[in-house]
Amino acid sequence: MGLKGLAVIAVMFAITQAPVAIASAIPQIGRDSASFVAYVQVPVSPTQGGQSGGISQPRISVTNPAPAPSAWTMHEQIAWAANVVLAFVGYAGVWLAYNLLKKIERQTSYGEAAAEAATTCAQAALLSAQAVIHAERPWILITVEPSRSLENSFTVMATNRGRTPARIIDSADEAMIAADQRILPTIPEYGTPQPAAPFTPIILVPGESTPIKPFSRDEVRGICDSDERFRRIETWEEKVFLYGKVTYLDLISPANSQTHETNWCCWYIHGRQNSGMVIAGPIEYNSHT
Repeated sequence: MGLKGLAVIAVMFAITQAPVAIASAIPQIGRDSASFVAYVQVPVSPTQGGQSGGISQPRISVTNPAPAPSAWTMHEQIAWAANVVLAFVGYAGVWLAYNLLKKIERQTSYGEAAAEAATTCAQAALLSAQAVIHAERPWILITVEPSRSLENSFTVMATNRGRTPARIIDSADEAMIAADQRILPTIPEYGTPQPAAPFTPIILVPGESTPIKPFSRDEVRGICDSDERFRRIETWEEKVFLYGKVTYLDLISPANSQTHETNWCCWYIHGRQNSGMVIAGPIEYNSHT
């Protein structure tokens, strides 16, 4: 049942509580009839009753006329009118309360819609700010360049392709021989680093590059544990994979901001006379954060 149904019930209850003056003007038969109605039993002779020794049926005779209906008093008229007015006032109050509740409900729905719109705008603004930050931050990308001074030698280069300077704070690399890149560990594994001098941070402005890992043809034999393994590399039965990572910071962000990382992987193609190096490896070995 809605608010309108409750209002109708309240008005009906108020009307039933008003005294009905009309009913008070009608005489109550059970109370007043004894004053003007009498039951008279008249004995008759046997000849009058039609039967020997009998008694005739009782007759009713009216001794007093019924009193006339009494008129409303001024007090009863005022009371009845006041109750009618109160009933209409109550109905008007309930109707106004119903309309007020409907307005409050509409205002609440408008407020919820406004709150949802504000939340959506805030989320859009946050995404926009994050997009701007990502667009303006440095991005270290890896490329391979052949050596200009040494034949069959290549260098892994780190280049800042972002719009702000980057500070490289760490670098690691590893070499592994495998029949195929699918045999590489799912997560890049790095051996225990050898004691060495602390890594010297490198600052790269947008567009600037720095060498990360040089590799030449003469180094292939050094990573082979046997001549048979070297032969298998020359016949391409097995491959040499070089992989590593570069950790860097965004110079425009606070000092305690999150670091970024670029992972890279290359396949060194060792031929009998010439060699080459290309980017290769699974996605996990070529990811950026």
